[in-house]
Amino acid sequence: MARRSFFSRTRRAEHGFGGYEVRNPEREQFWFRRRLAIAGVFVLAAFGGLVARFVYLQVTQHGHYRTLAESNRIAIVPIPPNRGVITDRNGVVLAQSDSAYTLEIQPSRVKDLDRVIDELAELVEVTPRDRKRFRKLLEESKNFESLPLRTRLTDEEVARFAVNRYRFPGVEIKARLFRTYPLGEVGSHFLGHIGRINDRDLEKIAEWEATANYKGTDYIGKLGVEFTYERELHGTTGVEEVEVDAGGRAVRTLSRVPPIAGNNLRLSIDIRLQQAAEAAFGTRRGALVAIDPATGEVLAFVSRPGFDPNLFVDGIDPASWKELNESPDRPMLNRPLKGAYPPGSTIKPFLALGALASGRRTATQTISDPGYFQIAGHSHRFRDDKPGGHGVVDMYKSIVVSCDTYYYQLAAESDIDETHAFMSTLGFGRLSGVDLEGESAGVLPSREWKRKRFAGANYREDHRKWYLGDSVSAGIGQGYTAFTPLQLAHATATLANDGVAFRPHLVKQVENLRTGEVTRIAAESTHTLAVSKEHIEVIRNALVGVNKEGTSRRAFDGAKYVAGGKTGTAQVYSLKGEKYDASKIDERLRDHAWFMAYAPADRPRIAVAVLVENGGFGAQAAAPIARQVFDFFLLGDQAPSAAPLAPGAPDPDDQSD
Repeated sequence: MARRSFFSRTRRAEHGFGGYEVRNPEREQFWFRRRLAIAGVFVLAAFGGLVARFVYLQVTQHGHYRTLAESNRIAIVPIPPNRGVITDRNGVVLAQSDSAYTLEIQPSRVKDLDRVIDELAELVEVTPRDRKRFRKLLEESKNFESLPLRTRLTDEEVARFAVNRYRFPGVEIKARLFRTYPLGEVGSHFLGHIGRINDRDLEKIAEWEATANYKGTDYIGKLGVEFTYERELHGTTGVEEVEVDAGGRAVRTLSRVPPIAGNNLRLSIDIRLQQAAEAAFGTRRGALVAIDPATGEVLAFVSRPGFDPNLFVDGIDPASWKELNESPDRPMLNRPLKGAYPPGSTIKPFLALGALASGRRTATQTISDPGYFQIAGHSHRFRDDKPGGHGVVDMYKSIVVSCDTYYYQLAAESDIDETHAFMSTLGFGRLSGVDLEGESAGVLPSREWKRKRFAGANYREDHRKWYLGDSVSAGIGQGYTAFTPLQLAHATATLANDGVAFRPHLVKQVENLRTGEVTRIAAESTHTLAVSKEHIEVIRNALVGVNKEGTSRRAFDGAKYVAGGKTGTAQVYSLKGEKYDASKIDERLRDHAWFMAYAPADRPRIAVAVLVENGGFGAQAAAPIARQVFDFFLLGDQAPSAAPLAPGAPDPDDQSD
């Protein structure tokens, strides 16, 4: 019975009956083998993926990762080129680059800048000015840039830092090239200066397609010749491949492509003449431009007061910048290039030449000067400076004594647009083309100019209309008329050169240091005045008479050469019919003093325009400066000094300019 029960339970278990489970070896072996196969496939796939990844990294991407590895060990460092040297016509150095050590900080690698700077100050001298300049540079620069904290370190300071270098990650001593201007303020406005590259400069560099060439360069020309000839002066950037340690410091040089220095510039400026001209102004504000009439070469280019371009090399400090920009004397204003002033009576010789050329006047034709001019139907009198007038006046006398009435009448009889057309051929109201950026065209009025000037809703139609009174004022260089000293010097040079005009330029030649090639800037004749030499001679004879017997005779008394010239006095504000008395007028409201001249009269070698701001009468303030410049240029070496006012008390003729 028991035996039967056993077999019964067994059979039920095999068939799944009775709740008993019996192992099936074959079935379990089947599933085990399947799971093993799946695991094997997975392992093989994973191993294959790993092998593929190794092949991709070690074979396909070998070059890329080798480059990355090398970049951790090797750095490509740009080498900025040595900026070209600027000299005067005689080889005197005006701007050059010198090497010096700088202490530089990379802000991205320094956590606490103030603490690090304080600790550095224990090793090297760090002045409050250095700190202010650094903060200013920090605000203007990118975080990854290396910024100078101190420049021009001494050898002792370099040695002290080298010993403690490990304490200052992100701080380096670097050898940099620094621009220096040995003569300081002398010639500052034509030389200009360099400054740190900003976003605007980067855009300009991109336009030149020279971004790669400016890698590693921190400075660029900002004004003057430094700006205009930037691409000549900059040179070609070199490159150095160096091995670096874990701290990013160079260990050794692996390869090097040296930079190519920028081209040298030789200017037409005679710096000794420049110094003499600047000294002649003393403390007075003003401008002077001297030009060689036969070539257009600028011999002197003075704007007073000046500024020291060395202030800008390391980044000008806020205090100095504020002083320069807020000074009432405006030392940053390039007066010869951008300053536009009423020309006063210096316009008269050119108006007379235009009258001869048009046939409106002859040299011998006369007028009667009662001391004023009056437009028919109007009560207002345009007065001559000499009470009672100059009597009978021909063209020669009109220039020699500077008779206003003669030119009132001439202007009233002339068409302003015809006058504009002729005067523009002398370079007034247009750019001269001088090789300096930022030139002002001044104002040479015409009907069209006035319509454009007073266009817009803020002006009535009568504002845009040209009146006869406008012409009369323009006849003595007042009203809307405004010229730059450069324009007046250029026109004077053209007159002195028998009507042949040359483009004024400051760069005489460019020297390529790599090839030794010297490129000379050829004199460029732009045009010849459509006037006869006989008419030019009439004006030039009168200009000689101005210095011999006219308004500037006292300034040129005893001169060992003959010069032609014309005085001018430009009104700053209206006197409203009152007599001019400088003693009763604020200094900055007094008349501007002008003088244009050339010498020697028979074969001119130099032509000048002189402006003394608020100097009063041109005969007294401006003419003596021209005399001193001529003496220096024509007669030889003399000690530069401030030119005095013309000797003697002024007489009525002296004041008629």
